[in-house]
Amino acid sequence: MLDLVSLRRDFHMHPEVGFTEFRTASKVVEILASLGFDVIYGADAMDGDSRRGLPSADVLEAAYERALRDGANPQIVEKMRGGYTAVIGVKKGKQEGPAVAFRFDMDALPVLESTDADHLPQAKAFRSRYEGNMHACAHDGHTTIGLGLAEKLADGNFSGTVKLIFQPAEEGVRGAYSIVQKGMLDDVDYIFCHHLGTNVPLGEVHGASFGFLATTKMVAHFHGVPSHAGASPEKGKNALLGAATALLNIHAIPRFSTGSTRVNVGVLEGGTAANIIPQHAKMIVETRSVSEEVNAELEQRVRNIIAHSAAMHELEHEIEVIGGAIPINSDLDMAELAIEEAKQVEGFTAFKVSDSNAMGSEDASFMIKRVQERGGKGTYMAIGTDIPAPHHHPKFDIQEEILPRSVELLHRIAKRLLT
Repeated sequence: MLDLVSLRRDFHMHPEVGFTEFRTASKVVEILASLGFDVIYGADAMDGDSRRGLPSADVLEAAYERALRDGANPQIVEKMRGGYTAVIGVKKGKQEGPAVAFRFDMDALPVLESTDADHLPQAKAFRSRYEGNMHACAHDGHTTIGLGLAEKLADGNFSGTVKLIFQPAEEGVRGAYSIVQKGMLDDVDYIFCHHLGTNVPLGEVHGASFGFLATTKMVAHFHGVPSHAGASPEKGKNALLGAATALLNIHAIPRFSTGSTRVNVGVLEGGTAANIIPQHAKMIVETRSVSEEVNAELEQRVRNIIAHSAAMHELEHEIEVIGGAIPINSDLDMAELAIEEAKQVEGFTAFKVSDSNAMGSEDASFMIKRVQERGGKGTYMAIGTDIPAPHHHPKFDIQEEILPRSVELLHRIAKRLLT
């Protein structure tokens, strides 16, 4: 029987950021295979051309080598080389029936974990071994819950098919899209996604979360001509000046009457020295809206500003989408089903069918929408756990007692739909 706490702590000690989850994914494949699941992974589980915000080849290779040093199965991770870290576990029941999917994200964050004595991972010696990376958003718990659910369903004593989707690169909303584009959701009738924490206290379950924003993450590169800033400034074409022009105008985009919007230039960098006209500049920008349509219009305005700012300063430019998500429209009957089952799990004492305070973005949205487009249903749940610090904070942690409760809840949902 899996020791959920030990498994979660092992994942916590080895946090891997998006598309570098080689060790984590390798362990997931091994456990799923040992439980008799058919396992789809590597390029078989994701469309390579649809991956967004992929790290550089050097970063991917360094993470690959580190995973091998830290116990990843060489034969398994060879299929994941280059950032193909999605894993899908499939179990067919003893009779025909619907297909039910559950999604679990695996990636960590580029956060330096606290060394304070009151931080439980530090006190219990399972703090991150990868300095500068940390599981600061409960994905170590999500992965553990997915494997605990796999163990519960390993006997195949149900009617239909279970799909357990272990997703890379949720942070930056990058990884789900390529799994969807590969067709991994096309045969799914029901999908359940969840998150631990999210300001929901221990013992409380929300069957659906609303308020997720549509978003587009883009990186823009501006290319100019370098020149001596004192001797011949007129010979240069200032890429950083073009990027700065774009920044100011992006933040001057008016608000929309048709839906709330957000826009932010989070990174602006360029140039090499005070006496050289900058040849290159890079900008990372995001748009968000409650509406997919408004976000698309906002994105187009940002693209126009970048293009015209580059033209104004006689620069070349290109724009790459490095992440994205859409709003989640959960099916309330699925949320109600989840709450009915949560009421049967010891330790859950407070319930809401739906909550509309999400206001972040979540790329499970693409999975849920694909299922719904094909006639299926889905929901995004929140499972409470008290947290000592906010998500993405150096002292973030979860209450480990939530792990078996969450497994039991998802198991009950699966059996309810697969009887």
